[in-house]
Amino acid sequence: MTNETTVAEKLLQVNAVKLNPKEPFTWASGWKSPIYCDNRKVLGYPYVRDFIKSEMCNTIFERFPDAELIAGVATAGIAWGAMASDQLKLPFIYVRPKPKEHGLGNQIEGHYEKGMKTVIVEDLISTGKSSLQVCEVVKNTGLDIIGMVSIFTYGFEEAQKACALANIPTYSLTNYQTLINLAIEKGTIDPADQDTLLNWSQKPSEWGKNG
Repeated sequence: MTNETTVAEKLLQVNAVKLNPKEPFTWASGWKSPIYCDNRKVLGYPYVRDFIKSEMCNTIFERFPDAELIAGVATAGIAWGAMASDQLKLPFIYVRPKPKEHGLGNQIEGHYEKGMKTVIVEDLISTGKSSLQVCEVVKNTGLDIIGMVSIFTYGFEEAQKACALANIPTYSLTNYQTLINLAIEKGTIDPADQDTLLNWSQKPSEWGKNG
């Protein structure tokens, strides 16, 4: 079993991922989706949490050995970024979607120095839009973003293109294709739904509009 498959198995095990092609979920964007991913559920399962944390640390260490700073994306990426930075013994900051409306008005919380080689930690990458907005904020403060790591990605083509265009190497511990293959193998979903699930990942914004 590959690392990607093992991570996908853990997410299914704690119901962090729900699959329901017959009664799709509605995202905040209005998109209809046969999958809903909530990696915050993993935090409630210490042994699974520890496994995911270790996989994230291994990925950061192997892919970005010169990292000097970990930046967690608020809110779901904060816990994972903090745990990873603790294990890797690196400084940690976190980034809000927008500046605070009171106090110091910070958008980035924590101590850092300009030029530090920074790895962004996300729990989930969908279109990549919100993740790259955070990256832009971090870059504008003078930090050097050397990459981004997430627990899960839907593997949308637009996200891959956007990250490549921004010149940000991006790695996820597991992905939609791996999870669907595992779910079919384990009988979690009906093999007859495989085409429906794969079609969604090709054109998620259009999926379900006629159904």
